[in-house]
Amino acid sequence: MKIGITNDHRGYLLKVKLVKFLKDKGYDIVDYGASSEDSVDFPDYAKKLGDGVLKKEVDLGIAICGTGIGMSIALNKIKGIYCAKVSNLSEAILSKAHNNANVMAISSDLDDKANEIVLKFIETPFSNIDRYIKRNNKIKELENV
Repeated sequence: MKIGITNDHRGYLLKVKLVKFLKDKGYDIVDYGASSEDSVDFPDYAKKLGDGVLKKEVDLGIAICGTGIGMSIALNKIKGIYCAKVSNLSEAILSKAHNNANVMAISSDLDDKANEIVLKFIETPFSNIDRYIKRNNKIKELENV
């Protein structure tokens, strides 16, 4: 599986740790993020990841900024991207199992908890239950409103 990862300046250090962790777990990583802690505008890096997911360069995406909120808002403006702002294991599981999110956004403050949360997001399959399919289709319809 190929995972895309992006970050702004505040997410740089956590990205470096996550990339190593995921590579050690055998995942292929495509880095769309900032390459240092020098200040950048997170929407630019959100777009790079979103485009990579839509073009199927990667299977899933991970976005990191100070809170995860900015990346999530920016990514959710891209038609076809379903980004969950995730703070814990339960949200990582449910964002995939129920909402079939293709990107997760996390806070750089997660630090030591991030490995487990990201891995749970990647490994959780969509449940494919009718009520969730119906709800997700309704979400997709909102893109055309």
